[in-house]
Amino acid sequence: MTTNYLILALAALVPMVMGFIWYGPMLFQKAWMKQMGFTEESLKGGNMAVIFILSYVFSFMLAFFLQFITIHQMGVFSTLLESGATELQGDGLAYFEDFMAKYGNNYRTFKHGALHGALGGIFFILPVLATQAMFERKTVKYIAINVGYWVICLALMGGIICQWA
Repeated sequence: MTTNYLILALAALVPMVMGFIWYGPMLFQKAWMKQMGFTEESLKGGNMAVIFILSYVFSFMLAFFLQFITIHQMGVFSTLLESGATELQGDGLAYFEDFMAKYGNNYRTFKHGALHGALGGIFFILPVLATQAMFERKTVKYIAINVGYWVICLALMGGIICQWA
């Protein structure tokens, strides 16, 4: 089973586009800035090229990991690999080919990927961000804004990856 890096690269754009909408004037810019203690002046500066490049790299890492959560057939493939191998051979290959012929398209929909992406946001992102926010003495509103963003991003990314990767 091969990884479709083009689809992962496309899915990695989701947080960038959603960030522009979510944290922009259309939705939560003022509320987020208030929660962070930012002003228009304090947001000026910083190397935006580095910020956007690293953000995309991190988004690509998320997309790469999401394929293992959203595409169940990848679990079968990795289970059949011999230790240290990169390709299936012999009985493992025959079993995988038969399995894929019967079940290769099961649960390969946008809806299914979005569900698993959203669950990843709730069960991975929420605990991490909420724990960090509590120690930083942030509000529930701060947590809701940031976790909401990631749940939606991971749902969209998961949907794209599950449907087309």
